[in-house]
Amino acid sequence: MVPIARRPHPLSLSKPELALLAITAVWGGTYLVVHLAMRYSGPMFFVGLRFAVAALVACLIFRRVLRGMSRADLGAGAAIGVMIFFGYGLQTVGLQTISSSTSAFLTALFVPLVPFLQWAVFRKRPHTMAFIGAALAFAGLVMLAGPDAFQVGLGPGEVATLVSTVAIAGEIVLISLFAPKVNLGRVTVVQLLVCSVLSFLAMPLTGESIPQFSWVWLVAGVGLGLASCLIQLTMNWAQKSVDPTRATIIYTGEPVWAGVIGRIAGDRLPALALVGAVLIVLSVLVSELKPMSRKPSGNPSSMVELPAVHKSPGE
Repeated sequence: MVPIARRPHPLSLSKPELALLAITAVWGGTYLVVHLAMRYSGPMFFVGLRFAVAALVACLIFRRVLRGMSRADLGAGAAIGVMIFFGYGLQTVGLQTISSSTSAFLTALFVPLVPFLQWAVFRKRPHTMAFIGAALAFAGLVMLAGPDAFQVGLGPGEVATLVSTVAIAGEIVLISLFAPKVNLGRVTVVQLLVCSVLSFLAMPLTGESIPQFSWVWLVAGVGLGLASCLIQLTMNWAQKSVDPTRATIIYTGEPVWAGVIGRIAGDRLPALALVGAVLIVLSVLVSELKPMSRKPSGNPSSMVELPAVHKSPGE
């Protein structure tokens, strides 16, 4: 009798998938860390510190390729770095007044936003699922904001976080535009440095001064800087073998992890807000669904293909 190979269990996870699951949990925890650090530091100083550490680590990793820096590398890195500055800067400003759970779910809105930004820049109309995802995201946002959102308006923390998603989406569009034309190692170093420098330069404009020394902001800033590099390197390694569909589903767990960790730390979202959070996560998945093209032979497939969600290099 010829032995039949056993198919892997659908719930089994490979080592790269376990690595992605681990860094997604770390990702979700960073929101709470930043929220706590904002009690001891201003947002611009903290973002500057975080990305200075990330840039230093990136310089050590990519030191061999830095000598060949070109104008194209500098230009691309600077443009992406500006987007990272506004994205993380505004997100950190928002975390001064809103919970880590709310921030994480609002930040997830950048995923359904990306197709529409690409439509504006590249004149490429989004597919139907992107519109459905945007509608789910809007409904989730209204529920997350609460029943009085249209009467009293969103608070400054929510507004800052929502604006940050536009910058994060812009960062992703710029990366897709420049990635085939530049050295990614050099661009990574430049964009992290640009974000750090802009954050420190913005301190006088926002009325910030160097905060009184605290081990909280120091350990948090250094830790998140190291985590940013670790997360990016893990993604690059794992997605060489992980199916894009499974990777996308794992990444969608980021705000869920943030909500779980936030709840353990004391965050209590109302029932309506929890429903809104679920709708936002669904919008992330739905907006990335795209019908597969018909195969040249055989019956048409009803399957869908999910491309991987790109994360910002600084995360």
